[in-house]
Amino acid sequence: IGHPEIFPLLLTAKTQEIFSCRPDEDVTEENCFKCIKKEDIIQDLKTRAKTSDFHPLKKVILEYPGEELLLVFDPDFQYGQNFYIVASEEAKENLLKSLATVEEEETEEENREEALEVHKPWVSLGSEKEVDEESVKERDTKIKYKISRVRRKFGAPITFTDKNASDEKDSYAECTAYEDDTFSIKMLERDVGVQIVAKLRETSTQTKWTYPKNASTQYFPRQLSDEAKAENLSSETLKEFLTGVHLRMEIALQQNEIMNVFFDDWKALAEDQEEGKPDVYLKAYQSFTDVQYLKNRTISCVRWHPTIYGIIALSAAEQPSYEEQVNLSNKSLLHQSVILIWSFFDPICLQLVLKAPEDIYCFQFSPSDPNIIAGGCVDGQVVLWDISKHEEKLLSAKPVADEIIDSSEDEPRAAAVVTESSTEPTLVRHCAASSTPYSHTKPVTDVQWLPCNSEDNQKGGTSENRDENYLQLVTCSPDCSILFWNIPSIEHREKFLFEKTKEEKRSHRTPDVSDTDEDLDLSWKPLIKINLHERDTNTEYGPTRISLRELQYRYKPPGKAKSLSALRTPIKERPYTEMSASSSKNLEVLENISTDFFVGNEDGEIVYSMWKKKIDTNSAKPVSQKHSQKYVLHTETINTLQKSPFFKDIFLSIGGQKFAIWKEGFTNGPILQSSCSAGRYTAGQWSLTRPGVFFIGRDNGNIDIWDLLKKTYEPSHFQNISKSTITFISPSSASEEQHFLAVSDNLGVLHILEICQTLCHPSSNEHANILDYFEREVKYLK
Repeated sequence: IGHPEIFPLLLTAKTQEIFSCRPDEDVTEENCFKCIKKEDIIQDLKTRAKTSDFHPLKKVILEYPGEELLLVFDPDFQYGQNFYIVASEEAKENLLKSLATVEEEETEEENREEALEVHKPWVSLGSEKEVDEESVKERDTKIKYKISRVRRKFGAPITFTDKNASDEKDSYAECTAYEDDTFSIKMLERDVGVQIVAKLRETSTQTKWTYPKNASTQYFPRQLSDEAKAENLSSETLKEFLTGVHLRMEIALQQNEIMNVFFDDWKALAEDQEEGKPDVYLKAYQSFTDVQYLKNRTISCVRWHPTIYGIIALSAAEQPSYEEQVNLSNKSLLHQSVILIWSFFDPICLQLVLKAPEDIYCFQFSPSDPNIIAGGCVDGQVVLWDISKHEEKLLSAKPVADEIIDSSEDEPRAAAVVTESSTEPTLVRHCAASSTPYSHTKPVTDVQWLPCNSEDNQKGGTSENRDENYLQLVTCSPDCSILFWNIPSIEHREKFLFEKTKEEKRSHRTPDVSDTDEDLDLSWKPLIKINLHERDTNTEYGPTRISLRELQYRYKPPGKAKSLSALRTPIKERPYTEMSASSSKNLEVLENISTDFFVGNEDGEIVYSMWKKKIDTNSAKPVSQKHSQKYVLHTETINTLQKSPFFKDIFLSIGGQKFAIWKEGFTNGPILQSSCSAGRYTAGQWSLTRPGVFFIGRDNGNIDIWDLLKKTYEPSHFQNISKSTITFISPSSASEEQHFLAVSDNLGVLHILEICQTLCHPSSNEHANILDYFEREVKYLK
């Protein structure tokens, strides 16, 4: 213990109450001494015997020579218990003297402090005058008003009438605006820290354990013998059963011939009523993602195959930071730049992987030849793919067997396939790429195909093309240019792929050999280049989306969706497999074709211009017609600029926190514009079946469904699709009864949603009603 005359002792609450030594009441940390008579302790030992708290020190207490024992309260447990006993008179006197000495010193210090305090009289230094000046005193005389009324008019009825305030002089009162100081008070800032601690709880559960039993499955049918079959067929029981059910079976067969017993009349009746609207307008059908190509990447573009049911393609790009976006056109951040093609019949495995030299920002299937795909890269190049050799695989919807095509130097190939196993997708190399010096200097943001019956020539005119297989496309980029391209011939594409394959083989043998398109000496140049600028100030515009009036393609296969067996049938050779470039000589110029176009730029402006050139009478050279119109509405980059599938002169623009509907030829502005939303609109598309419905994606993962027949000031419905930003929306009409909406997000996941019947089937006269609404808005704005 450390001291032979001190014995620690644990006193319970009952003992503390008996001997009046309760902590913080009878004894405290300052006054911790308590003298207890020896006789009282001995009496407690006799009364409670071994249950007494003093029993462990019974011998010490009996041998103590004095009459009172000193009990000391030990709050800090210095000796191991809450109390201890001093077992000698000498130690007892020393402890009591030390306590008295401490009290005397404290008393002397208090007296000394009181002696030092000297109270001085208050001397005025003029502060009372400042207090008197700051105090509020009523100096102005109060004005008293007395309102009286004749006694006889008390309680009389009152009649109110309308009166013009301008008739009398004193009847008009003007309430002018003024600045309220209440809202200009500056709030003080303070730092407050809050820490939340989760509640902890313990739970337990007990599972019921059952005795394991052997399970069996019958995989082979039990069959009767020939004797047993003959006996059962000739039995009287079977004859009685057939006789009893014969009449009921005949009635059931007659009812099936007369009417469909499984047809739900109530469900069919509720389809045309407002009360029958569904709870979910976009139902999840499938979702696609890939760990190898889509991990930590965003989907930049999604397109449906124009003719084959269930085939969808998408392009992925890296998610760059702000600093990386500035230099995005100079450096590709995506190591594997590809376009992925999936099928509904095999959602796990990829069907085709189209290799690209750089990240693909946008791409488009050719409307007349779906086997030709044009894409725009982030470095400004335009790339072509030819998937005609893999069309049977897309139709079969089965993984093809291992196929390795060796491209020898004597036999060029239009598309090279590189596969390692049956589970890996088929890799397709691009068959043409534009030359870098003649391409865009910034990322290609939009790709559109021109109509097959028109082409743009070097003089800037629009000529008729008699070759049905001739194709052209137009691209735009933020480098303030719009380029028109002529599709290379099949011989040119085969030569390009052949030289590309030779260069790759040579680079595998010699690592120092460069692999560029310029070394192949196969330059693909644009036919014409248009620089967008303002008429007066020559201010250039950086287009991000382009919309031409003549581009009206609606990919809607007739009839219902093709069955799996029908899709697996071999296809016939199509005439556009032998495509060739036609010459622009001896072609008649089309005067009735529209050459007007709309573009949306990076600053959120809508520009309306014309790409057709006129011949100058003095110099006899083609000159651009500079009569463009500019509309400033959006505050951010235009991400959607699309013509209506039902009206040639109506188109939708989306950018920032607003969207607008425009009418071509109406120069006063949009005929419908939304209010500024809380979040950003990131994508949008018109419905392919209803003229007044369009879908808009938001940065919070929601899809807003707008129905102009119901509401024009807010979306009719909205539904959450993803936790991330919606990057692209693409609708598809698989059949009259089945319609899909492809929605991609910033996490690299493609969601396939099935559109409900309410949003697919137009109401009666919906086309006429929407057209009438647009015309009314135009008249109102005029």
